[in-house]
Amino acid sequence: MNNITAAITAVGSYVPDYILSNEILETMVDTNDEWITSRTGIKERRILKDKDKGTSYLAIQAAKDLLQKSNTDPAEIDLVIMATATPDMPVAATGVYVATQIGAVNAFSYDLVAACSSFLFGMSTAARYIESGKYKKVLLIGADKMSSIIDYTDRTTCIIFGDGGGAVLFEPNTEGFGVRDEYLRTDGAGRPFLKIDAGGSLLPASNETIANKQHFVFQEGKTVFKFAVSNMADVCEKVMNRNNLTGDDVNWLVPHQANKRIIDAAASRMKLPDEKVMINIHKYGNTTSATLPLCLADYEKQLKKGDNLIFASFGGGFTWGAVYVKWAYDSK
Repeated sequence: MNNITAAITAVGSYVPDYILSNEILETMVDTNDEWITSRTGIKERRILKDKDKGTSYLAIQAAKDLLQKSNTDPAEIDLVIMATATPDMPVAATGVYVATQIGAVNAFSYDLVAACSSFLFGMSTAARYIESGKYKKVLLIGADKMSSIIDYTDRTTCIIFGDGGGAVLFEPNTEGFGVRDEYLRTDGAGRPFLKIDAGGSLLPASNETIANKQHFVFQEGKTVFKFAVSNMADVCEKVMNRNNLTGDDVNWLVPHQANKRIIDAAASRMKLPDEKVMINIHKYGNTTSATLPLCLADYEKQLKKGDNLIFASFGGGFTWGAVYVKWAYDSK
């Protein structure tokens, strides 16, 4: 009987300084603040404007914040998992570079790519390493420079996404705190509805793909919304039922910040009041792999040891799932 669980013991975050507000977007595309707010819940998003900085910069800053806050020696980290949909470059894994830059000299590292579910799936992966007993400190980072793959003349996508990074540290626990259960799903039938057509092995970059704007995110909004609303709520409900949890037992829903209406649908199915739902979509938009850790960073001071948290996400592919975590510490 393995009684080791993987507990989150520290949180870090970083968002760029530049604020892209709905009012600024009104000057760029045919949209307005009321339309964006009513349909998405987004008021502003952060953008990494420096052309010489990629996702690794966001990840490094978030990791450094965690290391500093928790007084963790980076040399003690065994593994760095980099959850991202926007790696710095193909082939050379972003996580490997990030690990070296933060001084995690004894860690191995790799990237985990599952669109907006990258961080959630990373939680499952990190937990398995800890539960094996071989690894004591696993750093999971979620970061994306979404502005690098967004067409700012396309009003269907440019209003949604922002840039940011977040990180959590997993360590062994023998008191039952940490990751308790999960239900993770994928369905390749969703591939046509949320994707970037070009730049991969199927359609390498060419003058034609650039001219056709095929290196930017394409999203068929109505289809994605419909799938997300039902599936994110379904997995939350399933995890709750499997662990005999009611809405009264759940202290926090930690939802992927894609759309306020999707979050509301999940909370309603779980019978959770608004005050139990972590929300920061109005400040950051959809930061893809960074949404869940950024929520934790914003709400960390309100979390109490023993709180029941349900993490949930939905992303391209399609990918989706829910993870049940029992919180391991009182914030200082």
